[in-house]
Amino acid sequence: MTYSSETHALSINPATGETLAAYPWATTTEVDRAIAQADRGFREWRNATMAHRAQKLRDLGAALRARAEEMAQMMSREMGKPILQARAEVTKSAGLCDWYAEHGPAMLATEPTLVENQKAVIEYRPLGPILAVMPWNFPLWQVLRGAVPILLAGNSYLLKHAPNVLGSATLIGEIFDDAGFPQGVFGWVNATNDGVSQAINDCRIAAITVTGSVRAGAAIGAQAAAALKKCVLELGGSDPFIVLNDADLELAVKAAVTGRYQNTGQVCAAAKRFIVEEGIAEQFTARFVAAAAALKMGAPDNEEHYLGPMARFDLRDELHQQVQATLAEGATLLLGGEKVAGAGNYYPATVLGNVTPEMTAFRQELFGPVAAITIAKDADHALTLANDSDFGLSATVFTADQQRADAFARQLECGGVFINGFSASDARVAFGGVKKSGFGRELSHFGLHEFCNIQTVWKDRV
Repeated sequence: MTYSSETHALSINPATGETLAAYPWATTTEVDRAIAQADRGFREWRNATMAHRAQKLRDLGAALRARAEEMAQMMSREMGKPILQARAEVTKSAGLCDWYAEHGPAMLATEPTLVENQKAVIEYRPLGPILAVMPWNFPLWQVLRGAVPILLAGNSYLLKHAPNVLGSATLIGEIFDDAGFPQGVFGWVNATNDGVSQAINDCRIAAITVTGSVRAGAAIGAQAAAALKKCVLELGGSDPFIVLNDADLELAVKAAVTGRYQNTGQVCAAAKRFIVEEGIAEQFTARFVAAAAALKMGAPDNEEHYLGPMARFDLRDELHQQVQATLAEGATLLLGGEKVAGAGNYYPATVLGNVTPEMTAFRQELFGPVAAITIAKDADHALTLANDSDFGLSATVFTADQQRADAFARQLECGGVFINGFSASDARVAFGGVKKSGFGRELSHFGLHEFCNIQTVWKDRV
């Protein structure tokens, strides 16, 4: 049977072009039903003890591990994630559940305040049902890194997942059921853009969290503001990877290749603009190109393949247009740069040299396996180039001088700085950006408190 994207969300295997499944778009009534269920789930869940909520997170981690291979294979089929990286995503997500179960309750404990009689306290209360609009590039981790702290705080979580990974959304829902969560505490709905607007404007939805493009974040953020609802936005990035003359070249190249090409380059916080001080630029470039050329690309279910297909054909076409535009603007093609013929949605590891700030690859986010190398005259110039971006998600600095690295970190305009290592998210530390990369934070106690009513309770104040 043939389905239309106007009536159904289509899950298409990017390695073969095969349609895996079709999911009808939710009607207005179905969106309302999903919100009502999330509201009922919240009314029950908010009254559960903190110990019970923490135990359910442990149960969720166990349920994930029990179906780890099924979850990994689903992500690999739906968005082309190389299977070893898919398995690592499941392991990381299960660990997130365990970490918040162990450490989260203390972060939500009652806090005395410094008032004269010590009879005022801060309480962390849940807000209500939280609408989450999530992307396809990490179909499990992106969902859980928001859902786990949101649920521990006593909220319910209503997911609108990317339309090409609804098999993953279905499986995540089943895993929550396996873990014994009450109905409505976690749910998902295949909403259209109009359905998302309907949910934002529904009084039962308390707040919104979005991970996605700048365009999507701006649209949803504007609607949330009009409805006077809090939102957290984790949007795009064009992260600088700075290599100074005194850097450990071998370590820098290894981190650069991983930081750019993991998940086939489809990572918001991936290294994208490689800014290299001129004294080491020739050596770095040669080694980087050789290492990128050695990456194996192919079917994502093959453990030997580090690069899989890009998730969607339109995204590959857009990336290729950005590459061609940058070359027309005067950059040099050092590796790759051509779409791979055949049914799969493959694009090779690509490296662009002699990229300057006015070029497309410097100004726009490259969401795929393309690296742009820019030469800096000196360290000050490297810092200027790094900050010359509309984005501010994360940045990397490679240098043997720790004091200089610390000075760079103080001046870099971004949410996270990684010294002598590539960027990543971790449950223990805050994650988020500035400028057009969004606002608000996920993970750590900051992410846990984002969707709490931080309530001051006075006692006997006369």
